[in-house]
Amino acid sequence: MADVAKVEQVEQGAKRAADPRRPGGGEYLIADAAPADVFTPEDFTEEQRAIGDTAEGFVQDSIWPRAEEMEKQHFEVAVALMKQCGELGLLAIDVPEAFGGLELDKATSMLAAERIAPAGSFSVTWSAHTGIATLPLVYYGTEAQKAKYLTKLASGEWIGAYCLTEPGSGSDALGARTTAKLSADGTHYVLEGTKQFITNGSFADLFTVFAKVDGEHFTAFLVERGFPGVTVGAEEKKLGIKGSSTTQIILEGARVPVENVLGEIGKGHKIAFNVLNVGRFKLGAAVTGAAKHALGEGARYANLRKQFDTPIARFGAIRQKLAEGAASIFASESVVYRLAGLLDRRLAAIPRDAPGYYELYQKAIEDYAIECAISKVFCSEVLAGVVDEVVQIHGGYGFTQEYAAERFYRDERINRIFEGTNEINRLLVPGTLLRRAMKGEIPLQREVMKAVESLLSPSYEEVDAAVPFAVERAALGHLKKAFLVVAGAAVQRYRGGLKDEQEVLLALADVAIEIFALESALLRAEKGAALPERRRAVMAAAVKVFAFGAVERIGTAARKAAFCCAEGDELTMLLAGVRRFTKYDASGLLQAQRLLADAVLEGEKYPC
Repeated sequence: MADVAKVEQVEQGAKRAADPRRPGGGEYLIADAAPADVFTPEDFTEEQRAIGDTAEGFVQDSIWPRAEEMEKQHFEVAVALMKQCGELGLLAIDVPEAFGGLELDKATSMLAAERIAPAGSFSVTWSAHTGIATLPLVYYGTEAQKAKYLTKLASGEWIGAYCLTEPGSGSDALGARTTAKLSADGTHYVLEGTKQFITNGSFADLFTVFAKVDGEHFTAFLVERGFPGVTVGAEEKKLGIKGSSTTQIILEGARVPVENVLGEIGKGHKIAFNVLNVGRFKLGAAVTGAAKHALGEGARYANLRKQFDTPIARFGAIRQKLAEGAASIFASESVVYRLAGLLDRRLAAIPRDAPGYYELYQKAIEDYAIECAISKVFCSEVLAGVVDEVVQIHGGYGFTQEYAAERFYRDERINRIFEGTNEINRLLVPGTLLRRAMKGEIPLQREVMKAVESLLSPSYEEVDAAVPFAVERAALGHLKKAFLVVAGAAVQRYRGGLKDEQEVLLALADVAIEIFALESALLRAEKGAALPERRRAVMAAAVKVFAFGAVERIGTAARKAAFCCAEGDELTMLLAGVRRFTKYDASGLLQAQRLLADAVLEGEKYPC
């Protein structure tokens, strides 16, 4: 009977994954999650930790000793190191076993990305290859295409690249001008056009290229470097990530066999956008790893550097920077692995032998497009903040190449542009949520009405501050109401035209993003109730420090949205609601900051 029940459970899970009406992404704004429902880094298995340790050891033993060579664009070093990655299995994590892969879960994939991130430029080479360059083939390739190419990509024999951006089309990917025309004998497509900012361009063996068949039907192609008509442009002269290759790929009468069409003619947009969801998620993990590494460098310097005969690590101004950085990274890490757990749970419910497995797989990931965008935006901006403060901690030396802080600063900047700019991803968050609400996929209007009713009713809530995280839990519930009442006012004011009111959407996005981050951090700390006392105390401090900043940022964004979508009495009511719903008793904030700073400085690393 148990086996039958298990089979039925799997079948129901597959139906849920395939059901477009089932709420997925964005439901955190209208429903409360329990600590037991989230995956956290504390849940890693020994096998997962071993893979993370392998990636970390590879960076320390093989990459850092040769980092300077790669920064000087000796790309043969990067190619050799990629082959070593292949030997260690670090290129095979997301590849099916049938084609030489390990086919592991998303949590493991994100852990590997996080641990490789301190490698700087090399992590960009690795991430592009294992993510957007390999996954299109995994998800959309035919068995023949996979047999021909995937084993080579998984082993490191070949390196991949992803060619979407063009000189005239970045965020507007569908505005691409590269064309594909079927040859007279029907055996090849002839591609004409130029692709811009292609990571791994100078040494990649296989390119996933997007072009319009007959100038109209957006389609993906698998293009080998050696195909006639394929030329690699010069290296871009970049601000940062100098050790990664970035070139144009020029297609002048490039002849691509018809069997190298990836997916369906005219369906290239599905490949481009669905794969970018994973790319955004993976970038969130990578920048989290980079932020941890940078924070450690800042702590080490603070312990060593003396001013006024005192280590600067003793100064409150420096300690505050380290504490706030650690708290933000705690939230960033919590976001990444919560999302990994959501995806893994949904994907595990799809039987491998289900018809159209990868179609169901992509639908499951697409359901969490909102959270993927949040991961990319929030985590990349956490890294930006941490790196900026690490430079500041170094003072004048942070502006010199003598210390790593200078490189951190230059390398960080691209992450807010990669995988769709942070502005595009911000617009995606409320835009996708509202579209799902209009389709009836998520009961947003019902929850807006409840929040408005709550706003108009007197509050008699009492919070027992002696209960761990009760104050934060109450604040989180109020913040969700703040989002709902302001989002409801925006919809009422602009209706269908809201999609064009980018300033309003950006403000709503900032509220939604901070709520997901705060809830993820809170759930993780609540789940850690059985951890050692010191670890629990550090987590609690991280939650308090992060919550204080998050509530302030949410209040600012919500007020901005209110001023943009209401006037007169309605505006007065909205602002009163924002004030009411964005209160947080941060008693003990200074003590929390100091405890967190102590933990960072004692270990000279991210402490959670």
